[in-house]
Amino acid sequence: MRKIFWKVSLTLFFITALLGYFWKPAFLIMLLIFPVFIIGLADMHQKKHSIQRNFPVIGHGRYLLELIRPEIYQYFIESNSDGMPFDREERSIVYQRAKGQLDTLPFGTQSNVYAIDYEWINHSLNPMPVYPNHPRVLIGGRDCKHPYSASLLNISAMSFGSLSKNAICALNKGAFLGKFAHNTGEGGLSPYHLEKKGDLIWQIGTGYFSCRNKNGTFNPSEFSERTLLPCVKMIEIKLSQGAKPGHGGILPARKLTPEIAAIRGVELGKDVISPPAHTAFKSPLGLIEFIARLRELSHGKPIGFKLCLGKQKEFLAIIKAMIKLDTYPDFITIDGAEGGTGAAPLEFSNSVGTPLNEGLLFIHNALVGTNLRNKIKIIAAGKITTGFNIATKISLGADLCNSARGMLFAIGCIQALRCNTNQCPTGVATQDPNLTIGLDVPDKAQRVAHFHKATLESFLEVIAAAGLAQPYDLKPWHIQRRIDSSQVKNYSEIYEFIEPGILLSGEIPPSFSKSWKWADPTQF
Repeated sequence: MRKIFWKVSLTLFFITALLGYFWKPAFLIMLLIFPVFIIGLADMHQKKHSIQRNFPVIGHGRYLLELIRPEIYQYFIESNSDGMPFDREERSIVYQRAKGQLDTLPFGTQSNVYAIDYEWINHSLNPMPVYPNHPRVLIGGRDCKHPYSASLLNISAMSFGSLSKNAICALNKGAFLGKFAHNTGEGGLSPYHLEKKGDLIWQIGTGYFSCRNKNGTFNPSEFSERTLLPCVKMIEIKLSQGAKPGHGGILPARKLTPEIAAIRGVELGKDVISPPAHTAFKSPLGLIEFIARLRELSHGKPIGFKLCLGKQKEFLAIIKAMIKLDTYPDFITIDGAEGGTGAAPLEFSNSVGTPLNEGLLFIHNALVGTNLRNKIKIIAAGKITTGFNIATKISLGADLCNSARGMLFAIGCIQALRCNTNQCPTGVATQDPNLTIGLDVPDKAQRVAHFHKATLESFLEVIAAAGLAQPYDLKPWHIQRRIDSSQVKNYSEIYEFIEPGILLSGEIPPSFSKSWKWADPTQF
């Protein structure tokens, strides 16, 4: 659009000038065109708004709709509670906090507080002072030589290739400014993950990008060499992700540039399909042995794995493998079925995998029931954009949280739902240089840091209002949910929480009995 703007502007200028030579009123037309030209020029050189930068003049149409929204847009197009997968209110709070703008709500809630599944936390008549520091979580178990002190909120896995280089740089610089971690996604360690020096969680997917042999198998020497990079703080083995569990990653050929192909070690002109399963191991015991191998190759850095919970017996088989080998991951990242992706088949996004609350609770219970919970940290990921979202996940057993789409909103994503087309209008999820130029890295990095800081502060304010002195005083009974028009229950009444060590005692709870019985550490 920038090139088109220049061509149209210059063409109109010369045509009007030529007409003006023969027909004097044409100069009046020129006077009308000139302000539009100036607006377009200003749009192209400003750095605050990606849409206007990429689409001079016409980009203002989006903001015009916002201006007329109270009278027209609100009634005829989209309300604050409409819009999927994130409604306007959810997007707006991220934008406001990222920009450091007023983030309070006028005239009361627009949510239906009597709707089924409405959730809230009860406040105390004796609220506590707000916890003075942003909480940190130390990740690293018995065999870890370099534990990592992680923020309570971090950037979830998103690859270079799926996102533009400017988006990756903005996210990583934001992580550096805010002192939190940035997960690389399975696309490998790109120069854009490294140049801004933010802390990294290096994700190793089934394609083994950045530590891959030519035939697509795992390359231990290349892995070991890259883990020496000081910004690589933790390593995460990706088993599955929420939006397309059991499917493998997809990078459409239209988004594959020579640079991305070189970083990933793949062939140009074809969709990059990561295999659904790993080739480095084939069983739960193999996974735990692979974790031990990566810990040794990485010189003792924290090693964990990420999954969207599927068959419960398979996760319990991993637990049995841990116990058998007396080897444990330092952390487990749990992705919910509501998690996002740049490209996935509809059936997988809509109908495969366990939602985050149920997956988080099951894995927390499995670790508690085998007396392993104190050895392994849990990271929760899936539609986390507010302080209350963080509170709900910690109450169910998470130690910390990751956010992907919340961070994308912070760098300018408008939920255009064009991620898989290479035509993202804000320059976030595209490799088109005419669009990526609109995303200004320094400005958007500041917004990422602001969003992170404001979201954690809102979380701390919520738990203080509930009368809790610190984050981990949160318990399941603090979160309430409306079950039907006349009944409210808290999480401890809705969900089952099992006793420590009960899976090892022989008194297996009915909800675990079949899965525990059939869990076999020698096979998935």
